Amino acid sequence: MSTALRPPVHRPARVAYATCRGVEDVEAMPVLAAFAQLGVEAEAVYWNDPAVDWAGYDLVLVRSVWDYILYREEFLAWTRRVSALTRLANPARVLEHNTDKTYLRGLAEAGLPVVPTLWVAPGGPTEAADAVGAVDWPELVVKPTVSSGARDTVRTADRAVALAQVAALTGAGRTAMVQPYLAMVEDEGETSLLYLGGEFSHAVRRGPMLGGGFADVAREPEADQLALAERVLAVSAEPGELLYARVDLVRLPDGSPALIELELTEPRLFLDLCPGGPERLAAATLALLPGNTRPRPSVSPV
Repeated sequence: MSTALRPPVHRPARVAYATCRGVEDVEAMPVLAAFAQLGVEAEAVYWNDPAVDWAGYDLVLVRSVWDYILYREEFLAWTRRVSALTRLANPARVLEHNTDKTYLRGLAEAGLPVVPTLWVAPGGPTEAADAVGAVDWPELVVKPTVSSGARDTVRTADRAVALAQVAALTGAGRTAMVQPYLAMVEDEGETSLLYLGGEFSHAVRRGPMLGGGFADVAREPEADQLALAERVLAVSAEPGELLYARVDLVRLPDGSPALIELELTEPRLFLDLCPGGPERLAAATLALLPGNTRPRPSVSPV
């Protein structure tokens, strides 16, 4: 008597939505629901939970890991461990590069327009005083290169206050960055261009974090903003490497766009301001799962 071969059992794909404790991530539930509609088992998981079996997931989606700034080395070690077990999006090397804002210096050196920045490493307070005294910026913004939101950030017109913040940061072993405060953001706002699966998805007008604000709203980017965002991404990653990206631009006093930040680690993607946004992210993630895997590029970002 012959025994018929049984067809292979196909289980649903599993995705971990990496987050952290004590945060309100308004994008989590809509994205998890979008995964469910695609037949993907997805769940929110704390990135630093030692009980999680990361190998049990087909992909780990890095999202609201907003406490990484307090534990950056631990976070980066986690990304490397997870990458050895399963697919991580965005990739570990991208996250390592992007979690320190000195990446902006590399982009500026590559010829991209970046908001003017003075960099002060620990041990360089004298040079900082000379540099800060030489610029004619009416107001200064001082912040650490590893930060999120406006944490440990000071906006001031007082050079003494700015230098005190630089000294506080460098004295704690952190690199400080000093930039001009661009007053036009109070009217113009920042323009954030969102990319999902390597393709432009939508854009948002964001209010200033250090001044009077207004509600975030969907915005149609202008041609020069789109062109700059494409250039930034072309220099920063290989085609198909990034699952998500947010390119934050401002306009300089001469009206030209400049990069203020490239968010490749844990940005809010403003999916609520994009019709079908959660579904777009879920579909782009599905394209990275086994059976749809794109080749992993090996070049390093600028």
